[in-house]
Amino acid sequence: MLMIRPVEPADLPALEALAREAVPPLTNLPANRERLEQRIARSLAAFGDEVDHPGDEHYTFVLVNTAPEKEGEREVLGTATVRARAGAREAYYTYRQETLIHASQQLNVRREVQTLALSHEVSDATLLCAMSIHPRYKGTSAESLLRRARLMFIAQYPERFADVLAAAFPGYLDANKASPFWESVGRHFFARSYQEINHIAGVRSKSFIAEVMPQFPLYLPLLTPAARAAIGREHPAHEPALGEMLAEGFARSRHVDIFDAGPVIKADRSGLATVRRAAWHPVRIRPEHALPDAEPALVANQRRSGFRCVVARYARSPTGQLMLTADQAEQLGVEKGRAVLAAPLGLPAAEDRYDEGEM
Repeated sequence: MLMIRPVEPADLPALEALAREAVPPLTNLPANRERLEQRIARSLAAFGDEVDHPGDEHYTFVLVNTAPEKEGEREVLGTATVRARAGAREAYYTYRQETLIHASQQLNVRREVQTLALSHEVSDATLLCAMSIHPRYKGTSAESLLRRARLMFIAQYPERFADVLAAAFPGYLDANKASPFWESVGRHFFARSYQEINHIAGVRSKSFIAEVMPQFPLYLPLLTPAARAAIGREHPAHEPALGEMLAEGFARSRHVDIFDAGPVIKADRSGLATVRRAAWHPVRIRPEHALPDAEPALVANQRRSGFRCVVARYARSPTGQLMLTADQAEQLGVEKGRAVLAAPLGLPAAEDRYDEGEM
């Protein structure tokens, strides 16, 4: 049975493996033992602290197989993190796509020119980040469970998170695993490859961005055609994930990643499908064969540091009880009559759109 829980110190080797398996390598999930140890420690502190407003808390979750079929089979199969406030410690930099108008009445010329301006507007948003899952489970309900269990936690503790949520997706890389955008922009200022700078950003502070990157707008016509085509384009391996987030209620923003120009999506927390459709139900425990057929749902308990979330049938009694098997109740750590939060696993059709407030 697959389940989501907060990360634990014993999960360190698994996190290292997941960091190495991420495609492409993730800045916010570096394959660096010291940084991952820090991530685990920060997560333990965040889950344990009493918090009444979003700050520098990092909540890291793992997807675990509670009953491996084979001896030696990996227990931790995925990880994902929520940063309560993206720029709590240092500004969270992005490029913002803008339009400048150059006009001359004497020459009867009016040109609209697309630019990228350095921005840290996303700093106050809650950031969904650092997600990696075992390749065998990509594209399955396990991946949806890992991605959206974070929203089930956020729905229960809204005071810990911002009203606006954001997520940055890895940008497009060419056949040589190089970023056309980085080659056209960043390399001129750092003289390092995209892979090198991505690693440095993961294991060190990102303060060098403000120190070295140009503060003036970048005019898109001055970039290479390949770089312009990469702006706002996600890495092919993340297209399904982006589609699910768009179906959840996120929208593309004008912001793109500062390194590879990958898309940054944003949403009001209250408008997300998981948050809107989540409902509390008292638990009723029934045998597996006695459960009626029903659509799958995300089901979470209401314990903070002991948070658990699984996929189960959304089988409700006429009186509104949610019927779970004894095994499911045990995994969630709940007893008969205890309330759990449930939300349908299925989502509406994805709508690829831009945030109207960004236009």
